[in-house]
Amino acid sequence: MIDKHEWRKKEKVLYLPKTHPEVVVVPEQNFITIKGEGSPANAIFSDYIGALYTVAYTIKMQLKQRGIQPKGYRDFTVYPLEGVWDLNEQAKANFTGEINKNDFVYTLMIRQPDFIDEALYTEMLAIAKTKKQSNPLLEQVCFEKITEGECIQMLHLGAFDDEPASFARMEQFAREKEVRRLSKVHREIYLSDARKVMPEKLKTVLRFQVAPI
Repeated sequence: MIDKHEWRKKEKVLYLPKTHPEVVVVPEQNFITIKGEGSPANAIFSDYIGALYTVAYTIKMQLKQRGIQPKGYRDFTVYPLEGVWDLNEQAKANFTGEINKNDFVYTLMIRQPDFIDEALYTEMLAIAKTKKQSNPLLEQVCFEKITEGECIQMLHLGAFDDEPASFARMEQFAREKEVRRLSKVHREIYLSDARKVMPEKLKTVLRFQVAPI
């Protein structure tokens, strides 16, 4: 019997880094994604997350219950929520150093196993849409292959608003390694549920892409 794939045990390099900066090379990965803009305090942000998890758990449970699975199938733990964050073009053009959360643009996503392809995703999305009280935002969920390549990452402990201090450490580390941060776009991987965990106890993987100077 093939063991269940648990990302916390099998992929510690990508999902359980240390609390100090490190270099990591991230290969091509499959994701279900949804794009949004504005503050994460807005109600629709939670609706986006709900749409993603509806699809993610439909994929997991439908495949587990099937008699015939795709090639390479093994049961798996659903991956954590991730977000890639940027500012809208107007905010970047007029940037003063202060960030207004209403200027955020983001792509939320949940990674999928390698045996999930776009055809299978499309089939699973159609099943998700048939569920009672289906989330209308399912129409905006997409399947994407994303390659990050060489990055610097670290585990941030604490509130989201305290992330700038961790990014400063990561940027200093980049200079020491003679690489440069490609842009202010960054990825966050949420290891804690912000609805249930106190801000000071949150665990978030921070990551940004780099290239040689």
